[in-house]
Amino acid sequence: MTVRTRVAPSPTGDPHVGTAYMALFNLCFARQHGGQFILRIEDTDQSRSTAASEQAIFDSLRWLGLDWDEGPDVGGDAGPYRQSERKALYAEYAQQLLDNGHAFRCYRSPQELESLRAELKASGQQRALKAADLALPEDEQARREAAGEPSVIRLHVPDDGRCVINDMLRGDVELDWALQDAQVLLKGDGMPTYFLANVVDDHLMGITHVIRGEEWLNSAPKLKRLYECFGWDMPQQCHMPLLRNPDKSKLSKRKNPTSINFYRRMGYLPEAMVNYLGRMGWSMPDEREKFSLEEMLSVFDIQRVSLGGPVFDVEKLSWLNGQWLRELDDDAFLARLQTWAFNREMAMKVIPHIKSRVETFSEVVDKAGFCVSGMPAITEASFDHARHGTDEMKEWLQYLLWSAEALRDWQRDNLFAEAKRLADDLDVKIKDFLHPVFVAIAGTPASFSVVDSMEIIGADMSRARLRHAIDVLGGVSKKQVKKLEKRWRELLAGE
Repeated sequence: MTVRTRVAPSPTGDPHVGTAYMALFNLCFARQHGGQFILRIEDTDQSRSTAASEQAIFDSLRWLGLDWDEGPDVGGDAGPYRQSERKALYAEYAQQLLDNGHAFRCYRSPQELESLRAELKASGQQRALKAADLALPEDEQARREAAGEPSVIRLHVPDDGRCVINDMLRGDVELDWALQDAQVLLKGDGMPTYFLANVVDDHLMGITHVIRGEEWLNSAPKLKRLYECFGWDMPQQCHMPLLRNPDKSKLSKRKNPTSINFYRRMGYLPEAMVNYLGRMGWSMPDEREKFSLEEMLSVFDIQRVSLGGPVFDVEKLSWLNGQWLRELDDDAFLARLQTWAFNREMAMKVIPHIKSRVETFSEVVDKAGFCVSGMPAITEASFDHARHGTDEMKEWLQYLLWSAEALRDWQRDNLFAEAKRLADDLDVKIKDFLHPVFVAIAGTPASFSVVDSMEIIGADMSRARLRHAIDVLGGVSKKQVKKLEKRWRELLAGE
């Protein structure tokens, strides 16, 4: 048997360190056994998937040196490697499940589903919705079908009993079928959900070992059920421990930068990043902390993975990066520095904006240094404004951050349009609205165009600086987040 592993990220945002973490271990396992590592793009969420996000995945993984044998950009015998290009295939397999009685068409509306779940909870039943719960009277089912009302295809799952999942790190894990819902397989728009697409793709692409995050362990019975319904062998399962924040919570961008591009933009070396990810739940046989990808590959053993939640600590990453930097000779250090930011491409983005604002070269660093720095050294006093308070400006920054996170095309005109729309909806002058944004991005309100600055430093760094500024202004509690998010959505809707 030829070992084949894969990583299957969604191109719906910034390339996540969790994707790199999974790619690293899938790559190492495949190489250890002389097999192949595949990159597959899960772009079934067409409303959020973008070509730019897909390219960012390619660029960030290649920057780390995590190359794949087959994928959308390199081809392969098992393609296509984008799920959006395999849509007809999923419909075919979903119909097969319908024909064999393993799946059913469901016409329940979102409101009905919410009501059914509430009824279960009120009756004290701690279980998921099953086919019997979702069934409609025959005449009502026929009416909705004849009217062409929206429907999905769902999987029949057992009502009770236990499902045993054999995990490479945990052994046999028993999970309760009562907690597994009648999973949606094919959505109303004809696109598959994760469950159907992954089972079909993994089978047809010959994936032998599925190494993914432990958040998928609880839903593994539905995946196993699908393999049984199709009569296919299930790949060996390995659920890796989740990366966690220092407070042990699941790694999230609210508490830690999670974009690979952020760390690249901050000046971390790819060798150090791979080294650090390799230490996340795994260790070298001699326990040394600093090692290269090649050294990791030479001794890799998946059984050395620890199930304790590895903590992603930026301070520890910075320390390790320093070790790698100090090993560079002076020529190599300069070359890497130039490649990182002090290069023609970056300079030509900045020069048009500062040339008219300086009289000597010695002023360039003062005027443009923020374009290549990390987080600005700002305090609450940095935001002082004659007419608006910091609490008010913190809300504006939060609204802009959410809009920036949803922005599909990171261009200065789009950024300005988002800011102007929010300012108008809040009945605030655009100059006043952008005041805290200038401080967040450049560290001062006296800088060149802030939307140009945001385009230059990129989405990852811009969003990170907005989050940093919000924290400097006292942060936003969970209770406040709910209130502000409701208000932000009202602004989006023009209410």
